Amino acid sequence: MDTRRPLRILATALGTAGLLISGCSSGSSTSAPSVPAALAPHYAQQLNWRDCGVGGFQCTTMKAPLDYAKPDGGDIELAVSRAKATGPGKRIGSLLVNPGGPGGSAVGYLQSYAAIGYPAQVRARYDMVAIDPRGVARSEPVECLTGPQMDAYTQVDQTPDDATEVNRLSEAYKEFASGCERRSGEILPHVSTVETARDMDMLRALLGDEKLHYVGASYGTYLGATYAEIFPARVGRLVLDGAMDPSLPAVDANRDQTAGFETAFKSFAADCVKKADCPLGTTSTADAATRLKQLFAGLDARPIPTGASRELTESLATTGVIAAMYDESAWPQLRDALTGAEKGDGSGLLSLADSYYEREPNGTYANLMFANTAVNCLDLPPAFADANAAAQALTGFEKASPVFGRTFTWAALNCAHWPVRPTGTPHRIEAKGADPILVVGTTRDPATPYKWAESLAGQLSSGTLLTYRGDGHTAYGRGSDCIDSAINTYLLDGTPPTKGKMCS
Repeated sequence: MDTRRPLRILATALGTAGLLISGCSSGSSTSAPSVPAALAPHYAQQLNWRDCGVGGFQCTTMKAPLDYAKPDGGDIELAVSRAKATGPGKRIGSLLVNPGGPGGSAVGYLQSYAAIGYPAQVRARYDMVAIDPRGVARSEPVECLTGPQMDAYTQVDQTPDDATEVNRLSEAYKEFASGCERRSGEILPHVSTVETARDMDMLRALLGDEKLHYVGASYGTYLGATYAEIFPARVGRLVLDGAMDPSLPAVDANRDQTAGFETAFKSFAADCVKKADCPLGTTSTADAATRLKQLFAGLDARPIPTGASRELTESLATTGVIAAMYDESAWPQLRDALTGAEKGDGSGLLSLADSYYEREPNGTYANLMFANTAVNCLDLPPAFADANAAAQALTGFEKASPVFGRTFTWAALNCAHWPVRPTGTPHRIEAKGADPILVVGTTRDPATPYKWAESLAGQLSSGTLLTYRGDGHTAYGRGSDCIDSAINTYLLDGTPPTKGKMCS
């Protein structure tokens, strides 16, 4: 979900995500790998920086092999932006940032938040840098559906009640995949997290940095961990905030995430029922869950108007609620939206859903959801091979979340129809020989459950876990002086916090 400070994108994008974990181990040599001769021309290219048209930023493009197995078989052009270190203090190097997704524009995140909103002492000593991953935003974006087609896709019933509705959902996934293949077939096999990590190393070298310094949020933590796995000796100061667990198969990770959103909803509901105007009742979180499920069921039977050309369907309403789970600052907006929906006005929940999908008022969509699916379906085998497998998993998902379980089950079906075979597998990442890596977890994080941070920190040979006791997705820059101070100290002098440090 994009709240603009920082970008917070749903790890499992409803209807467009299988899950956001990559596989494909590349070994864990502790010596800095030399550049293969076939890649030498790419590592020797010159970056021609120019004005971006955005004050304080420079932009350039970098060429990388479309297929690293065939470096001379054609290139892909990747967008890069930076804001130079402001001083005072000795410049440390470049700090790459990635907001997650997969599919979030790192360049957009840099220019709208990171290079402006990160602590001044960090911006003083680092050039703030971002590269849009291959297939994302400015870097030869994956395209799949037109705006009207995407409108129809986001309204498809994701809690099918009978065989006809199951078939309709499966057909929607097939049509989405076919659209991606028609419009972006050449790039689809080459948008994996491993390839993007290799692109980051090329950029590191072109920026003149011996080691990579990096802050990654959500999916960006998997990208950072993958970099550490491939290039452990080139790891500098890595912050992995809202961490993922790369060892989980897609079905397990999807189920964990389902439980994460249930936890987040309970936090919202507990806050809501204390208020006299709570649209979900004022008695208990259980009552609130029942009322929300009743609202969803009513919308399933009869969508409501929004004042726009689209009605509020159950699927859009569910997306709107989930979007607000990312940050407790969105809870008042969600209460207002739910109050409106109870009165027959779906505009509030539609607005939340549109922000989640990055839909513009003119009906166009950013390529977030297209890239999200393309990366997810390449990085990991699908959670379900077919609709029957999804149906059999319903009980477990509904146990994890009585409110969202059905939706998350069927959302995990989309990669079953993907036209490109996955290249990754779930596996542990140890990155032996890497400098200390800081893993950050939030105890009631909906999209990346806290136990994932615990797991990743335990897998990484040099991992240190920093815990934020609180709500919302990711922790850095969310108002905890304790968290921000620990991360800033690590970025500025390389010293991670003591193991087991907890903040609130």
